Amino acid sequence: MPNLIDIRRRIRSVKSTQQITKAMKMVAASKLRRSQERVLAARPYARTLGATLASVAGRLPARDDGAPAHPLLAQREEKKVVLVVVTGDKGLCGAFNTNVNRAAGGFLREKRAAGAEVSLVTLGRKAVDFWKRRTVPVLDARPGLFQRFGYETAAEVARSLAARFTGGEADAVYVVHNEFKSVISQVVGTKRLLPIELGELGASEGAGTDYLFEPGPDVILRRLLPRHVEFQLFRVLLESNAAENAARMTAMESATKNAGEMIDSLTLTYNRARQAKITKELIEIVSGAEALK
Repeated sequence: MPNLIDIRRRIRSVKSTQQITKAMKMVAASKLRRSQERVLAARPYARTLGATLASVAGRLPARDDGAPAHPLLAQREEKKVVLVVVTGDKGLCGAFNTNVNRAAGGFLREKRAAGAEVSLVTLGRKAVDFWKRRTVPVLDARPGLFQRFGYETAAEVARSLAARFTGGEADAVYVVHNEFKSVISQVVGTKRLLPIELGELGASEGAGTDYLFEPGPDVILRRLLPRHVEFQLFRVLLESNAAENAARMTAMESATKNAGEMIDSLTLTYNRARQAKITKELIEIVSGAEALK
């Protein structure tokens, strides 16, 4: 029979844990609301930017030498690939970080099997800590990125990636991260960041809009394509941040519920043990009284 003091101590411990998980759930819910608002606010700009780029690209005449209109559009054989791995800075969010690192590992094996050389850029402490113990070359590691991030943070990383691509250090740049679908659904996705695919831009909402350009389309394209890369990476960070908060809120809600069930089970065990102890004492008293007769 369990000791009553031990059971009471365990009940108090689980109640304390439940209070912590409940508080963390409320904090995550508050952060999720703000991160969702940032994701929604970024979508109109992304749609308009994609539509403008698609319209500009459609106005450019084909070059005689067959070269791309911009270095960021250059299609090359993928011999050197850079993979950007985006995770969170903290844990307690279920399999959120593990799923991203697992997907990155699968991408590495696939590209290496195709004969490509793969290097990493790790964003988020969990990615940095995971990949620094592996033999994969890491070009840039940024732990604590999500403690205080904004557009300029994403732009700095994007400019570095674009410089590697245009300088020939990378033939393609991919990013793997958690996409925010809903509060209970976060899907790991891998997409190509560079080179930019004009066909994908043409699928943007409003791509058929006819614009008048001043200055010419080639000048606008030179200005907008780097901004497009920066904003795409910024959207990835926003999506990942929202997905992390949603995953943490769900995990803490589940932990709080499990703690409540454990408290109920321990309370039942405590009451049974207490009743058994009382019954045993009554039997001993009655037996002693009968022996004295």
